[in-house]
Order: sequence, then structure tokens, then C-alpha cells
Amino acid sequence: MTMCIIDLSQTFGSTMPVYPGDVTPTLRQIATVGTEGFSDFQLTSSMHVGTHIDAPAHMIDGGKNLLEVEPSQFFGRGVLIDARNISLITAEVLHGARLRAGDIVLVNTGWSVYFGQPRYYEDFPKVETSFADVLIAAGVSAAGFDSPSPDTAPFATHKKLLGHGILIIENLVNLERLLGVGEFEVVALPVKFAADGGLARVVARVPA
Repeated sequence: MTMCIIDLSQTFGSTMPVYPGDVTPTLRQIATVGTEGFSDFQLTSSMHVGTHIDAPAHMIDGGKNLLEVEPSQFFGRGVLIDARNISLITAEVLHGARLRAGDIVLVNTGWSVYFGQPRYYEDFPKVETSFADVLIAAGVSAAGFDSPSPDTAPFATHKKLLGHGILIIENLVNLERLLGVGEFEVVALPVKFAADGGLARVVARVPA
């Protein structure tokens, strides 16, 4: 079967927005082919900017870091949840969703259109713990959002998901392109950091 790849990742760069209080990343060229005979770049960044994955260690004391997560957890059958125009996302939006163990659930809120604007971090849709309870019961591998976070302090939804080993993917884009798509696969590969999270390239493989 011929497959099409849809990129679900934000472009990483020094001008990208960061969660309030986080470190602004820098990506600069430190060598050029014309001068040094080769090109090279230097990156300075925290692990939770742009499209990235939170491992359990991000908020769970003693939880696994990315290095300890089985690579198989970064691949899975994708399930798209349409949560557009919903400011408080509850278990109700999962009604009718046929979740299976190992799925990667993507929540399309439409919020990625505000990426780069102050509003992106101010009043994004929030996810209740009842939503997390359904994912936990189904045994999914990861939950991804086209927003900066599923919740705010004290981060009850974060802690519930991560506490049950469910990875959290944040700052996704292009989820609307998956509306109406039947079966698709998600590949969410972070760099192999020995850290509580990491930058990731996330794509969906859909039938062409």
C-alpha cells in the first residue's frame, strides 16, 4: 500500500515561542562551507520547547526518562479526537472512540493556528483528568496535543498520564489534515536524550 507522510511537527528555530518562564532556544551557524570547508550549527535549548515529548520523569519522582522508554512506545496506531471549539476537554469527547492498547491518541483542538502569538500560552484548551482515565484504562502509549500543554498547575492531567507511563506530546501541528482519515500510524521519535523529555519529529503515515 502506498503511504503518505504528514509532518505534525513545528519548525524549530531561534524565533520560536517558549512556555512562559522557559529558556529561549538559540540555533546559530558556527561554521560555513565557504570559510571552514564544512557547515555546522550550535543548539542551546531546554527539552520542552517546540514539538517535544514528556517522559514520566518530567513530573513523576523516579519515573522513566526518555532513555529508559522502550522505542516501541514511539510508534503506534493513531487515533484522532476532534476537540475543536472545546475549551474544557473531558472524557465525553472520547465517546465512540475505539481505543486499543498501544495507540497514540492525538487531540485536534485547532489551537496550533495561534503558535507564535501570545494567546497560544494564555487560554489554550484544558484537559480534565477524566479524559486521562479513559486513556489509562485503554492502555494507550501516548497522547499528543496541538497546544502547549494539556493542563496548567498543579498539572493533575500531566501527572495522571505520566504516572501511568503514557507519554505526552506537545506543540503538534497539522492535525486537521487527519480529519476524515481512517487508519493511520504515528511515529514520534525523540532524540535519545538521558533526560525527562526531548525534542521530537512527529509524523503520521496515512494511505495515499
